[in-house]
Amino acid sequence: MNGFFFVPLHAYFVKMLKTVRIYGILLMLMCASVSAHAQWRTYLLEIGLQGGASYYVGDANNHIFMNPREAYGLHLRYKFTKRWALQAKLSGQRIVGHEYKITGERLDSKWENRLFNADAMAEFNFFRFGSLNKYDKRIRPYTPYIFLGLGASLYHDMAKKGENKWTTAGYIPLGIGFKWRFADRWGMNIAWQHNIYFSDDIEAQSELNDRHHLNGWNWMNCDLTGMLTVGIVFECVPAPKPCRICNW
Repeated sequence: MNGFFFVPLHAYFVKMLKTVRIYGILLMLMCASVSAHAQWRTYLLEIGLQGGASYYVGDANNHIFMNPREAYGLHLRYKFTKRWALQAKLSGQRIVGHEYKITGERLDSKWENRLFNADAMAEFNFFRFGSLNKYDKRIRPYTPYIFLGLGASLYHDMAKKGENKWTTAGYIPLGIGFKWRFADRWGMNIAWQHNIYFSDDIEAQSELNDRHHLNGWNWMNCDLTGMLTVGIVFECVPAPKPCRICNW
């Protein structure tokens, strides 16, 4: 009887020991993962790619997201503090609208134009954004942010009928976004950017360029473009450690 009793009891303890060992290994891996997450390094510079949709608001389109087309870009972001950063970006977008006669009659056909933009923008994070560490619980791996800056755009222009040339115009880029750092050195950005131009001729259509003869003094008559993009970022150039033994 004793042999029949101890054999299943021994098998039960062996099975329980294996189960405890498996859960212990999983717990150690989870702790290591959390520890690694809490010890993410702080990086000063990041490079990112983004893509999404663009639109144009002007003499041919009266509302945002009318005739949306593709948008894409590349950016560099330098982080001065947990709150402030500077972003330099190169982007391209395609805008589309309906054609019009000189008399103002709308036609069924459409036009399109490509714009290549370069801008620099200051960013402000609503939360203290950066790598998690046990010394500052206010830091978060995500934050909404706002940005404002200056930029210049290169695009086609048709000042005279049959003439097609490249021209430039300045603009004010501004908007809102959301940042999320989901892994060490990797993150995501969502941004909704508006470019307020200092001109009224980005349509590349002579019938739409300064239709109301208000250029030069009425900045409310200028064209506007927008981009809604999602991007992936990679961080580089680690920040100096606050002390020799610190790992954050």
